[in-house]
Amino acid sequence: MGPRCTIVHAAPHVRPLTEPEAIAPIRLLSSHVTDAPIMLTDLPFALRLYARLPLRVVHGIGALLGWVAYASSPTYRRHFREALRAAYPSPPPGLARRAIAHAGRTLMEMPWIWARAPEVARSHVVEVSGWEAITAACATGSGVVLLTPHLGCFEILAYYRALQGPVTVLYRPPKLAWLAPLLVASRAQGGLKLARPDLAGVRALLGALRRGELVGLLPDQVPSFGEGVWAPFFGRPAYTMTLAARLASPGRALFFVYAERLARGRGYRIAVVPPTQPLPAALPARVAAINAALEGLIRQLPEQYLWGYNRYKVPSGAPPPHDGLMDVAEAAKVAKTAEAPR
Repeated sequence: MGPRCTIVHAAPHVRPLTEPEAIAPIRLLSSHVTDAPIMLTDLPFALRLYARLPLRVVHGIGALLGWVAYASSPTYRRHFREALRAAYPSPPPGLARRAIAHAGRTLMEMPWIWARAPEVARSHVVEVSGWEAITAACATGSGVVLLTPHLGCFEILAYYRALQGPVTVLYRPPKLAWLAPLLVASRAQGGLKLARPDLAGVRALLGALRRGELVGLLPDQVPSFGEGVWAPFFGRPAYTMTLAARLASPGRALFFVYAERLARGRGYRIAVVPPTQPLPAALPARVAAINAALEGLIRQLPEQYLWGYNRYKVPSGAPPPHDGLMDVAEAAKVAKTAEAPR
């Protein structure tokens, strides 16, 4: 029997990894929820009712709330427009409208997945391409790094992987206290193990790789000062985590994974994409190559990327981009030649 593969999701940043906090429209809409008189004792029943809704209805509600978030927050609207224009100076017709709706769908499908039985949630994965490459890489025992951007339905990926074995998720309790019991309970029943995003969590990542297991990260989060470098992202300097690049060291298998949200609630299509060439050895250049590969993925499915996340913010204590031009200049040379995965 080959080595056991375990997914570990991690993304050190200003607020360590927790999907609801990482997404601007989710923070916005959740702030309204916390003002409502919702008791924890009421939550399970409400979620059980919500989980009975067809996925098509959930996505319809999400599309509406995506527009509510966009219309009610000037800050979110500004971040959305700036990020989209960085990637598309002249966006294709209808792209912004579709992306606004998909951001809301991301919000609403999360509790829907959490509240359903794991096997029921996983049954909505209707197509998977390329996963056999991950299985083969795990069998070598050298450890595998899985990078999942905020593209499509990233929540379903860990549940799908848990179908084949244990899954470990690097987790920080959300600021919204009422969400914590839901997240812990739902992920536990889904076969997911939780680890906090601290030094012990990083050690868990390294230990998993040493055991030949699989480690997954959300690489497009803004890290806190000292945990990243300035590197190009859609032509603009973005403070980018170095952890993903450090873990994806030469000789270690690396894959990009995302779950496309299908139209009319038909489910999800998971795609595993290997890089087309090895990552460079120098750390800043490796960070830039990962960003360039993420750009390639996002351009394949731009309407399902979370453009409203403030990807270009300057973390507290970090030098502004012009003070980090050494990193950006060196990395840009590689980014221009790094071929995005297809």
